[in-house]
Amino acid sequence: MRQGCVTLYPALLAVTVLLFLSPTIAWRPWPHNKTNAQESIFGDSKKFEGSSEFVHLKYHMGPVLTANITVHTIWYGTWQRSQKKIIREFINSISAVDSRHPSVSGWWKTVQMYTDQTGSNISKTVLLGQEKNDRFYSHGKSLTRLSIQSVIKSAVTARSKPLPINAKSGLYLLLTSDDVVVQDFCGQVCGFHYFTFPSIVGYTLPYAWVGNSQKFCPGVCAYPFAVPDYIPGLKPLKSPNGDVGVDGMVSVIGHEIAELATNPLVNAWYAGQDPSFPVEIADLCEGIYGTGGGGSYTGQLFNGEDGATFNMNGIRRRFLVQWVWNHMVNYCSGPNALDQ
Repeated sequence: MRQGCVTLYPALLAVTVLLFLSPTIAWRPWPHNKTNAQESIFGDSKKFEGSSEFVHLKYHMGPVLTANITVHTIWYGTWQRSQKKIIREFINSISAVDSRHPSVSGWWKTVQMYTDQTGSNISKTVLLGQEKNDRFYSHGKSLTRLSIQSVIKSAVTARSKPLPINAKSGLYLLLTSDDVVVQDFCGQVCGFHYFTFPSIVGYTLPYAWVGNSQKFCPGVCAYPFAVPDYIPGLKPLKSPNGDVGVDGMVSVIGHEIAELATNPLVNAWYAGQDPSFPVEIADLCEGIYGTGGGGSYTGQLFNGEDGATFNMNGIRRRFLVQWVWNHMVNYCSGPNALDQ
């Protein structure tokens, strides 16, 4: 069993924080680490980074999400109204057509390029579905990988307003508040995705978990809006929505939704020979948020008049979201400050 995960590279030194999730501790190679910030394609465009002849992303004939995608959210623990608004707008912005360039919807166009075996593209429409609040921590404040699936089961089988069962185009997004401990959180992962087991939930449903790292490890999972204690002198960037933990979560959520769309049952788009440890389209672009990004450098980003740092616009808010792999050109791709 393997669950797609988010890895970040915050160190300016030769220190790498690897955030990986699997049933056992494992080290995954990163063939894209050697980036070429000077190389460009399509004339003078610099939308693409992290090219590598060693990356062989392949389609393994499994399903991808070609129907309108609906994200059903489970808010586990204590959440402020303002925090929910930030995450809701990010999800709603994926399909927004009138957002200011560079936009979240522009970032999603790279994900849309992926197809299934019939040639159908991943849906351009991502909708915010129904929500479920679990403010009383029904499964405790310490969750394992399996108990995460139990939380989802509680949400879809609740007596009052259960989340709808939508196995073909529904995504189930479990978000844990900043006082919830999750297995391997901070030490190895900031988020992961997989699918539920019928033996636990009763259905096979694509899902993702993302945690709020504000209290436990903001320097790891909310980087670059917080920095690790072991790097003296490194200053954090100002978050675009004034909430370090949630602004850090947004990029992880984007990472997981992109991978869920292209590899929902872990048998569609990924690189590597072992399906138990696939390297997916967002894994290939860890640490890349703009031109020149990779390793310890996020890439060229926008700085707002208020001093906040971001790389794309939503409907009304700004966000910092990592790029994803463009399999047509073998580069990481995304909205770019240099395109202005």
